[in-house]
Amino acid sequence: MVYHRNTTIFNNRTTNPKICKMTQVILKQAKIIDASSPFHNQVMDIKIENGTITQIEKEISATSGFEVVNVPNLHVSQGWMDSSVSFGEPGYEDRETIENGLKVAAKSGFTAVALQPNSNPTVDNQSQVRFVLDRAKNQATTLYPIGALTKGSEGTDLAELFDMKNAGAIAFGDYKKALQNANLQKIALQYVQDFDGMVIAFCQDSTLKGIGIANEGEVSTKLGMKGIPALAEELQVARNLFLLEYTGGKLHIPTISTKKSVQLIKEAKANGLNVSCSAAVHHLVLTDEKLEGFDTRYKVSPPLRTENDRKALLKGIKDGAIDMITSDHNPIDIEHKKMEFDGAKSGTIGMESAFGALMTVLPLEIVIEKLTSGKETFGIEIQTINEGSRANITLFNPEPKSLFTKSSILSKSKNSAFLDMQLQGKVYGIVNQDQLILA
Repeated sequence: MVYHRNTTIFNNRTTNPKICKMTQVILKQAKIIDASSPFHNQVMDIKIENGTITQIEKEISATSGFEVVNVPNLHVSQGWMDSSVSFGEPGYEDRETIENGLKVAAKSGFTAVALQPNSNPTVDNQSQVRFVLDRAKNQATTLYPIGALTKGSEGTDLAELFDMKNAGAIAFGDYKKALQNANLQKIALQYVQDFDGMVIAFCQDSTLKGIGIANEGEVSTKLGMKGIPALAEELQVARNLFLLEYTGGKLHIPTISTKKSVQLIKEAKANGLNVSCSAAVHHLVLTDEKLEGFDTRYKVSPPLRTENDRKALLKGIKDGAIDMITSDHNPIDIEHKKMEFDGAKSGTIGMESAFGALMTVLPLEIVIEKLTSGKETFGIEIQTINEGSRANITLFNPEPKSLFTKSSILSKSKNSAFLDMQLQGKVYGIVNQDQLILA
């Protein structure tokens, strides 16, 4: 990339994003996709000074000292948020570091990410929350820690929830670990209400999952893989919704994957329960038929489900039953991923491919809505695209089609379920935290 004052020129290299401390920027001929903005669906120039949007007009003349971003078919929206990412640090820096992970997020269009606590040590106390926040300082993408619900994410004793909330944790959950103890789940839901906390409940009954490694169905039977029934998820979803009805409070159910889970949560919302949920990009785009090559890149948790489940998730996205979409970005080192299917760890990276994959299955405005709605759910301040607002903006082009290859990946780990897939759309970068980042 060549980057000049008063102009920005892009080439096809996307692995080294240009990062600059921003003072004054003009975004030229940007179509604004922001239903809360008076400029929604209008093509405008946007002037940003010292991190604040100061002018939105049809034409703003280039001025000495301003960086001008003038790229093909520029679209902008409120900055995207990813409600579930893993970076590894501390302890698993070979998979990903916080610094590089946030650079990946910025290149992928995310101005905010919620960091899962699955590091070593687990983020289960205030000092660990402060550590990850300190490592995220001065980055364009804002990091919001999720604290572990139980000590060490072992499911036995509640962690220091109140202290972690005061240190900056936005919610509490044990990543990819369902709390089997219903009474402890009940106590957690009751306790966090004293400080307006939110419980995140991954739903999978361990006794029903057993040693399963793939969705229980025709594909797993044909391939001789031990199956994980949809019931393993649905039974826990139902249990946790009953507990929420009993206790009150706020509950978030991440990465649901079955048709019945969508129905259960939709009914709970209709009954007035304060429950939200997310779906992962890979569950919206891929099915268990991908497993026929025994490629461990497609081993995820929950497992890839059937086409009927995928269609039900897409319907849930469109009718509002599902609140947000996450990449569920989970870097895994090659030693634990490129091995026989039974022994490989579950997980896929997903931030770099999230927008392009979603654009193959959903309309643009729904994609943007579901990539930004997580901020309201997690109590993060929303900045609309309007004069006087702080600049928290994602820049993109929804039209280009391209093959997603390893050269498209900035993450340290390369375990992407979307490698060699044709995706649609290009992320240009973000404006956030007084910084302009261009991919």
